Amino acid sequence: MPRIIGVEIPGNKPIEIALRYIYGIGPTLAREICQRAQIDPHIRAKDLTEQQISQIVHAIQEGGYVIEGDLRREIGLNLKRLQAIKCYRGLRHIRGLPVRGQRTQTNARTRKGPRKTVGVQRNPHAKKGIH
Repeated sequence: MPRIIGVEIPGNKPIEIALRYIYGIGPTLAREICQRAQIDPHIRAKDLTEQQISQIVHAIQEGGYVIEGDLRREIGLNLKRLQAIKCYRGLRHIRGLPVRGQRTQTNARTRKGPRKTVGVQRNPHAKKGIH
């Protein structure tokens, strides 16, 4: 398993696919990095030489892409900023509700989590009806 920028990428996959295991690199960016590094995107990650790995790392660093820890930090700071200024999106993040205008009466289970069943409580002081 080759290691690129502190991330173990799977050796049995083509490098174009394996690069996607790095947070912040998707299909388009992976293809672009392979082109910059002048590496065949279909070569398996385990078959890369040390020189090819260093070419990939160089292509990522020279491209100025924000990936891994820096990207996670940037996204976290963006969310904190939205929450601090108490804007609508920030409040939705705080409450764990959908942020981008989706309906919430039904669905939205991914954001809201599993259903919390609310049972009916009987009042112990209520009059007992006599038949």
